[in-house]
Amino acid sequence: MYVAVPRERMNGERRVALVPEAVARLATWGHTVGVETDAGAAAQMPDAAYLAAGAELVSDRDQLLGQAGLVLKVQGPKDDELSALRPGSMLIGLLQPLVLPRRAAALAHQGVTAFSVDLMPRISRAQSMDVLSAMSTVSGYRATLLGAVLAERFFPLMMTAAGTVAPARVLVLGAGVAGLQAVATAKRLGAVVQAFDTRPAVKEQVESLGGVFLTLPQPEGGEAEGGYARTLAEDEEALEQEVLAEPVQKADVVITTAMVPGARPPLLITEKMVASMHPGAVIMDLAAETGGNCALTVPGERTLAHSVIIDGSLNVPSQMPLAASQFYSRNLLAFVGHLFEHLNDKAGEPDLADEILAATCVAHGGKVVHALTLKRLESDGVS
Repeated sequence: MYVAVPRERMNGERRVALVPEAVARLATWGHTVGVETDAGAAAQMPDAAYLAAGAELVSDRDQLLGQAGLVLKVQGPKDDELSALRPGSMLIGLLQPLVLPRRAAALAHQGVTAFSVDLMPRISRAQSMDVLSAMSTVSGYRATLLGAVLAERFFPLMMTAAGTVAPARVLVLGAGVAGLQAVATAKRLGAVVQAFDTRPAVKEQVESLGGVFLTLPQPEGGEAEGGYARTLAEDEEALEQEVLAEPVQKADVVITTAMVPGARPPLLITEKMVASMHPGAVIMDLAAETGGNCALTVPGERTLAHSVIIDGSLNVPSQMPLAASQFYSRNLLAFVGHLFEHLNDKAGEPDLADEILAATCVAHGGKVVHALTLKRLESDGVS
């Protein structure tokens, strides 16, 4: 099969879908890989490395996409890319169908079979394909380092001739993959770390990394299907803010990572809570892309409110494009291998009875086939 890796065109996107090592692996499987010129340049992967790995370099994007049986991307296609996709081809990427359901409908109309790896089920068979966990690892690490740079305090305890300086206090909100990586990184840097989550099940993980665990006084916990946090009711969200008021006030750096799949992120930090923080404190809001955990977060911007720095950076993994591309490429290669194993030999049709392919497929046979995406389209009035 001809596999295409186009250059990412979304603003600020520096990752590439496949690194040269993965191209070489696909070549050993008997596939031809076409890579658009400069596709990996922003991730420090020059064209020469792709040529050495056995790739064909193609300068004409439309030509590349038009001959591909499989297209591998990081972000979903822009309109001009989408129209260049060959009907009957397959596309894999972070398509965000619950956020952009009309794009899923457009892919179906184009006759493309599209797989969105941000829908990967959290089952043991899919662990090697779990793109979101890999990117969350990068985000949690990067946000902690940036928080340390922006903060006006040392993270570790400092004993100097000028006296002893107490360590910084870091509060991590949400103990998923990004949150746990933030806890681990802040602890390694020497900070005093607290972590909050509505799921009591993550307490042991937080404490194993050296953090102090905080949660809501609720018997049923805050866990939904698949181990994700569930959406809280209004009274629970108010209680959450009450529990967090004092830890937020005392923190030098707050890193928020709380997100709920397919729903708005919880409001964890109100304006009143921001105003209570000491001047020079920092909030790193990793939920900014879907609205933010802080009431004053401006997505895509770093702002100052009540003398507190609030960072609403978008696409944080792309700030570390080399490492993030390596992670993403390994996940994608595992998924592609699984897909090839589940193609009908005669027609090349994917076996959508497979649990992993069924969960990630958003468009096939000219139709949107992902149930939640269909509901979003219906609610938007798209038939």
